[in-house]
Amino acid sequence: MGALRVAGTWDPAADVVLHHGDTLDLLRAMPSACAQLVVTSPPYNIAKPYERGARLTLERYVAAQDAVIAACVRLLRPGGSLCWQVGNHVCEDGIVPIDVLLYPCFTRHPELRLRNRVVWHFEHGLHCRRRFSGRYEVILWFTKGDGYPFDLDSIRVPQKYPGKRAWKGRRVGEYTGHPLGKNPGDVWIFPNVKANHVEKTTHPCQFPIELVERFVLSVTRPGDLVVDPYLGVGSTACAAVLHGRRAAGADVVAEYLAIARRRIVLAARGELRTRPMGRAVPTPRPTSALARRDDPERRTHAPRRRAPTQGLRIAVDADGGARDDRR
Repeated sequence: MGALRVAGTWDPAADVVLHHGDTLDLLRAMPSACAQLVVTSPPYNIAKPYERGARLTLERYVAAQDAVIAACVRLLRPGGSLCWQVGNHVCEDGIVPIDVLLYPCFTRHPELRLRNRVVWHFEHGLHCRRRFSGRYEVILWFTKGDGYPFDLDSIRVPQKYPGKRAWKGRRVGEYTGHPLGKNPGDVWIFPNVKANHVEKTTHPCQFPIELVERFVLSVTRPGDLVVDPYLGVGSTACAAVLHGRRAAGADVVAEYLAIARRRIVLAARGELRTRPMGRAVPTPRPTSALARRDDPERRTHAPRRRAPTQGLRIAVDADGGARDDRR
């Protein structure tokens, strides 16, 4: 990408635009049909106690999302993709699936086509006592029209049985699986960003870069613009920059944008540490300490202490006002 050009307001010549303020201010300043991909995980302060500001009613939340979604549809090129990642609104009476709640906001735009309802499964999180613990979120993937790009080969995952051969028909004896791997399907399994995840910053609901990379690689080309209306600490922009795309996004929290800037600069230099795409979710060996319980009186070693993850170090630098003169 060369020298990284970062702007604070909409600038079509910039590689990355980081807008501090309301997302609609940024989206309305951008020209129509300028983006190939809009991908985001909006904050839902109807359910999340860490969100700043007043918690919204369901009706006000849907109305606010409707306005942002409409602005995003205007930004998309014909053939562009719109990906909205959400979870469930949890209340005393039960749960409300937010993707179902927002679905009418998308269908009011007749040019949108729902291509997949991707389920992202992760195995760690809060443990519930009176219901099954939540271990997934949903990404609604829409395209603007029918003529959209989709590069499956760039996101294939290893075959489960790479040595399997056909046993009948004209292909008998030949390998049945694609040599580059298989389609990852619509259930994606990789860890959420918690605890010792290398990407972990101070953001409470950060999503992994790998989740965005699958969309960036499959539905955009180098040089395309990727927009995240709720940028947070910049995971979407980092995924875009890592693969030679441009990015734009907004957030109302200045501290998050400072962290995002630091991460994006490192991504442009090739120095940002991320969980590699396609890495299998680890399972402990039966003989490891994680897979058994020992008698506390027989413990023979002290617990291992880990260094802070790169993401947390970036957050500390950003909070301390550290500046990078080479950006």
